[in-house]
Amino acid sequence: MMACSRHDLSHGWQCREDNDSPLSENPWLPVQKVPTQIHLDLLANKKIKDPFLDLNELSVRSLAEKRWVYRIQFSRPEKLASEEPTITDLVFEGLDTFATVLLNGAEILESDNMFISHRIDVTSLLKDSNELEIHFDSAKLRGEELVKKHSKEHTFYVRQTEVSRVPVRKAQYHWGWDWGPIMITAGPWKPIYVEQYVARVEDVWIQYEVSEDLQTCSGRILAKTFGSGQQLQLSLSLAGEVVFETQCMVDSSGNAETSFLLTRPELWYPFTHGTQTRYELKATLGSHDSKSKMIGFRRAELIQQKDDFGKSFYFKVNGEDIFCGGSCWIPADSFLSRISEQRYRGWVRLAYEGNQNMIRVWGGGIYEHDAFYDACDELGVMVWQDFGFACASYPTYNSFLDLVEKEARQNIRRLRSHPSLIIWAGSNEDYQVQERYKLDYNYEDKDPCSWLKSSFPARYTYEFLLPKILSEEDPSAIYHPTSPWGDGKNTADPTVGDKHQWDIWHGEMRRYQEAPMLSARFVSEFGMEAYPHIATTRSMITVQEQRYPGSMMMDFRNKAIDHERRLSTYVAENFTIKYDISSYTHLTQIVQAEAMHFAYKSWRREWGLRKCGGIIVWQLNDCWPTMSWAVVDYYLVKKPAYYTIKKALRQVDIGISKKYNDWTSGHVDPRESLKDDKFDLWVVSDRTRSVQADVAVRFVSIDTGRDIKEPLKLDLVTIHPNATTEILKDHDITELSSGDRIAPYPYNVIGFDPYVIHATITIDNQVVASDTYWPQPLKYLDFNDRGVAVRGIGDSKVAVSAARPTKGFVLEEMRGINLSDNGFDIVPGEEKIVEVRGTSIHTLKYTYIGASEGSIAISA
Repeated sequence: MMACSRHDLSHGWQCREDNDSPLSENPWLPVQKVPTQIHLDLLANKKIKDPFLDLNELSVRSLAEKRWVYRIQFSRPEKLASEEPTITDLVFEGLDTFATVLLNGAEILESDNMFISHRIDVTSLLKDSNELEIHFDSAKLRGEELVKKHSKEHTFYVRQTEVSRVPVRKAQYHWGWDWGPIMITAGPWKPIYVEQYVARVEDVWIQYEVSEDLQTCSGRILAKTFGSGQQLQLSLSLAGEVVFETQCMVDSSGNAETSFLLTRPELWYPFTHGTQTRYELKATLGSHDSKSKMIGFRRAELIQQKDDFGKSFYFKVNGEDIFCGGSCWIPADSFLSRISEQRYRGWVRLAYEGNQNMIRVWGGGIYEHDAFYDACDELGVMVWQDFGFACASYPTYNSFLDLVEKEARQNIRRLRSHPSLIIWAGSNEDYQVQERYKLDYNYEDKDPCSWLKSSFPARYTYEFLLPKILSEEDPSAIYHPTSPWGDGKNTADPTVGDKHQWDIWHGEMRRYQEAPMLSARFVSEFGMEAYPHIATTRSMITVQEQRYPGSMMMDFRNKAIDHERRLSTYVAENFTIKYDISSYTHLTQIVQAEAMHFAYKSWRREWGLRKCGGIIVWQLNDCWPTMSWAVVDYYLVKKPAYYTIKKALRQVDIGISKKYNDWTSGHVDPRESLKDDKFDLWVVSDRTRSVQADVAVRFVSIDTGRDIKEPLKLDLVTIHPNATTEILKDHDITELSSGDRIAPYPYNVIGFDPYVIHATITIDNQVVASDTYWPQPLKYLDFNDRGVAVRGIGDSKVAVSAARPTKGFVLEEMRGINLSDNGFDIVPGEEKIVEVRGTSIHTLKYTYIGASEGSIAISA
C-alpha cells in the first residue's frame, strides 16, 4: 500500500463579502462545493439573479469591485501508518486571483496569479481542529492600482475592454470580450486538498526523438521526487505490457533519469491520418508513491520554407504533411469551476465528429483542464496552445516577468506530455496592438535587452523569455512568437506565417464570396456570426416580448461591435429579409454556413500546392448563451455551419467554384454572375494513397427542377494522395451539348432560367462527397414553391426531398438532440436521410430558404 493520502477539502465551506459589516447584515453563506467562484455561490444562495439571462449581467458587474472571504473547518487527517517522518502539504491547484490564505489565523500564502498552483508544507501548523480562510481581493481594483503604479514605465494599451486586465495574471476574457459578458470572478476555482506522504513523485516526463524513418524512438525519462525515497522505478507500457523498465537512484535534489530506446515504436497520429497509440509512463518510488500518465510518441514539424507564394506554414506529423482544419477555442463557461470533465470531453468529441483535427486554444482564456487535453490525446485532435496573453501591450517590469516565468514553467510541465499539443504561440494578436499604436518594432534588432527599453517591451516575453523557458522545459516543442505572426512582417501579410483573416465581417467587410481571394499560408482565425437555434434564444431571453431581432435584450446579448450593422448587411446582401425571429435566425445561420462553405472549400483547395496549410475558424464554442461567431452554442447545440465545416473537411471532398462577380458596387452589371457559364471542379484528399473515383456533374434548373443539360460523367478519375486534383478549369457549360446556349445576357430577368451545378464523387460504389454551386447572390433567385417533402422513417430517421433545388434546409436543434446532418441543400432526384437521436422525429421543426414559415412542424 502506498504511504500517501489525499483529503479533499471540497465540502463544508462558507463565504461572505469581506468587509466590516456585522454578520446580521452580511452572514456567512453555505458553499455547495469547491471548486467554485463567487457568482455561483451567490446564485445558489439566491443573492443574485442568473447573470446568463436577460439583462441580469448588468446587475452583477459591481461584484467585481468587492472583496470576498471563504472559510472551512477541518480536522487533522489521520497520521499515515509509517515509522518514517510524515510530511503534510496543503495544496491549492488554483486561486482566482489575488488571494491571502490564513491557516489557524497565520498567513501561509499570498497568490496573485490565477494560472499557478501552490503547495505549502503545513506539517507543524496543523492542529486537531483547523480553520482555513482565503481572502480574495478585487482583481479589477488591483489591476487599476498596478496600471497606476507602473504607468510611468509602461503605457498600457488594449484592444478589448479596459486596461485593468493587462497587469493581472487572470483569464482576460473575464473583463468581457466581443462574444462574452463582463464576469470578473473570484474564488477557489480549482481543487484544494491536504496531502500526506513520506515521499512522493512530483512529476515524471519524457524527452524523446522519433527517427526520421520512424523505426526508433530514443531519449530520456526524467522524474522529480520529494521526501526520503532513494530508488525509483521507471517504466513504459503498451496495452498493459511493459516495454521498458529500469531502476534509478534519486540524487540529493530529488531528481532521477534514465535513457531509453524503443524499436519500431507505435506512434500517435491526428485522427485524420492514423491511430492514437499511447503508452503508460510510470514512476514508482518504492512503497511510498507512484505517478503515471498516458503519453504518445510522434515526430512533429512546422514546415516553413520559401516557395513560389512566399514561405510555407504547415505541419508534418510522422513524416506526413497534415492539412489542419478546425476551430478556435474559448473557455466553455464564464464560470470555469463548473465545467465538468464530461463537458470537456463532449466539446472535443464535437470537434472530432466534425472532422476537425485541430483546436486552437486562444490566449485570452486559460491553460485548459487536463481533461481537455486528455480527450484531444485520445481522439487525435491536435492542439495549438496560446500562452495567456491577448490583444494588449503587456508590461515587463520585474515582478510581472517573475509571474510570467512561474506560470509558463508550471503549465509547460503540466502539458508537455500530451502528444496532441503540437505548437505553443506567445500570444493572441498582441503584435496587432503594436501595429495599431505604432509601437517600436525593428525585426532586424536581435538584442532582447534593447526590446525592454522600447515602447513594445512585450517582444522580450514573446521572442526571448517564453521560447527560452519552453526550450528548457520541453526541448522538442514547436514555438511561434504569436498569432498572427510571420518573420516580423505586417500581421496582415498573407505570404508568411499565420493570419487572422478578418476582412470578412470586420475590416473591409468583404463578401464571403470573395474568400478565394483572401487566403493565407495558414488562416488561424476568420469567422461569421449567426444566431443560435431558437430554443437557445428562448432560454436566454425569458421575456417573450423581447424575442425579436433588434430588441434591447437581443442587442445587449451580442457583444460584437456594430454587430447589428454587420450581420444585417450580410443577410441583406444575400437574402430576401424576413424579420420574424425564426426566419431571421435561419437567415443568419445560412449566412454563416455559406461563409464557411466558401472559405473552407476554396482555402483547402490550395493545400495541393501547400499554399494554405490550415483553416481554423473563429470560433467553436461560447462561454454563455449568445449570438456570436461560434459554430456550436453554449449548450453544445450545433449551428448549420458546424455541418458545413464537417463536410468540407471530409477525407475526400469535391468542390465547385465560379469567378467572383460583384453585384452592388457602383455601376457594376448585376447580371454578370448569372450569365457566367464557366466553372472549376476539383477534389481534395487526405488519403495517403491515390484512388480511382467516378465524378458526375448535373446542371439543374432552379425554376423547374429539370436538368437543363445532360450530366457530365467522368469515370475512373485518379484522385492524388494528400493533394488537390484539379479536374476542370474554366469549363464552359456550353461545351457539354450542341443544344441551345443558355442566354448569356438575361435582359428578361423574369424569364431567365438560372441553374445550380451539382457534383458528386463516388468511390467503390459509394457517394463520398457532393457540392452544389448556386448563382450569387441568392436573393436574385426565385425560391417560391420548392416542393419540399419531409417524412419520417420509423422513429429515428427523417427523409427530405424536393421537386426543385432547395437551399439551406435546417431542422431546429436543441439540447440533447443529435442529428447526422443539417443545414443542407437538396437537388431533385436525391433524398436526404437524417438520423435523429435524443428526441422523437415528430417534435422536430424545420425551414428552408423560400419556406412559407420560419418554423414548420413535421407532419405525423
